[in-house]
Amino acid sequence: MEIKNNKLNSNFKGARVHPNAFVDSSAELHDGVSIASGAIVGPNVIIESGTRIGPNAVIEGKTKIGKYNKIFPNVFIGLEPQDLKYQGASTEVIIGDNNTFRECVTINKATDEGEKTIIGNNNLLMAYTHIGHNCELGNGIVLSNSVQVAGHVKVEDKAIIGGCLGIHQFVHVGYLAMIGGMTRVDRDVPPFCLAEGHPGRLRGLNRVGIKRSGLMENKEFDLKLLQDTWNLLFKSNDVISVSLEIAMKEKLDLSSTKLCNFLKDSISKKRRGPMPSINL
Repeated sequence: MEIKNNKLNSNFKGARVHPNAFVDSSAELHDGVSIASGAIVGPNVIIESGTRIGPNAVIEGKTKIGKYNKIFPNVFIGLEPQDLKYQGASTEVIIGDNNTFRECVTINKATDEGEKTIIGNNNLLMAYTHIGHNCELGNGIVLSNSVQVAGHVKVEDKAIIGGCLGIHQFVHVGYLAMIGGMTRVDRDVPPFCLAEGHPGRLRGLNRVGIKRSGLMENKEFDLKLLQDTWNLLFKSNDVISVSLEIAMKEKLDLSSTKLCNFLKDSISKKRRGPMPSINL
């Protein structure tokens, strides 16, 4: 990688770049971007307005970072995936707006030609979090310290994931799911659910998260119906496919339908299947 001190490079007018930062001449920095001492920005990187890159951070590859992100010291974004199948393909990292990446977060680019690792908007990734190749994170997600996310994982909006845990490759974590710290996450965690344990087990609905989200103020949201649907799916003596078939014949609101549709996809051959519930 060609590295140049961009202090005299006219391509970066409107950006604040420390004299000891290094930015490739082909990188694109928008107005209001700040690059701290020791940071490295490689070729083909695009950083949009208001984003702050902290000391000794490294941004490489075909990476696009949106507006007003805060990237703390020693964050590494866009480096090669830790995937033995990687053969040097041109892949991307796409990051939205208003995200915070705390110290020593790592985000790998995708593996095969044309693929992407995607992170949405308004997410908080705490220190030492790792996002593997081909992952897709939505919006408003919190990943606590030392969460290790393997390749091809999908995390839906407003999920909260506790610290010091690993998420197995190809797992899906649903909307407004809550996963307790140190949980072993090797199956899909459905939306609105609370998961905890080693091995991980569903404990019930994430009632606190639901209340904090503002869903209770939506007249079309029915918490009792969602609880009844959850009980039918996870507390009956039937296998999940039979329970799901019964539930989908009932009159459901949008949230219960979202839960059922997630499970329908989760039990397909391409997925790892839903995390089972704890036997109480």
